[in-house]
Amino acid sequence: MLKPNNAWRWYFDNTSNSLMLDLGDDMVFRVAISAKHLIPDAFSSSPFSVEDASLFQRLTEPLSNLSLSGPRQAELALNAVAAYRFHKPVLPKSWFFEPQQDTIATPEWGQIVELTSQTGDRAPFIIIENAGSASLCMLAREADFELSANKKMAFCGAIKVMNDRLSQPIPQTNSQKGRFALVG
Repeated sequence: MLKPNNAWRWYFDNTSNSLMLDLGDDMVFRVAISAKHLIPDAFSSSPFSVEDASLFQRLTEPLSNLSLSGPRQAELALNAVAAYRFHKPVLPKSWFFEPQQDTIATPEWGQIVELTSQTGDRAPFIIIENAGSASLCMLAREADFELSANKKMAFCGAIKVMNDRLSQPIPQTNSQKGRFALVG
């Protein structure tokens, strides 16, 4: 996983119409949040703050439990931090998801939860922000998530849902862990 440092800077790139994070050493990260969902502060340059670094580090353990490679975990973590800091408030779109029996009463930043769509698709999501009865969540699965018959969400897509749609995730195994080769 990447190690944040005080040289990192958020800025908005007008050419690509995207929020970017300058990681130094000629590396730039393009945030997955659409420009129309960004607050005004996202259009000004700002440092990757101590709070940003803390949020990023707090995701290390929960993301390690997902079936994602190291680079994809870093991508998800950076998008989650960007969403926490720069995503506009949005209304819940809970109609895409099934209510759950055993819900999570008070989801917290970085917690992995599971959502089930009306089509039966199930996937892990990260809690970005809990606003009391609803939470902003980010898709934590590489495959697209089927919200409805003709609407899909991509990896790192964010959506707000009522907390009665959240459930504990089914344990996953990281397919990259435990691989070894027999030699000789």
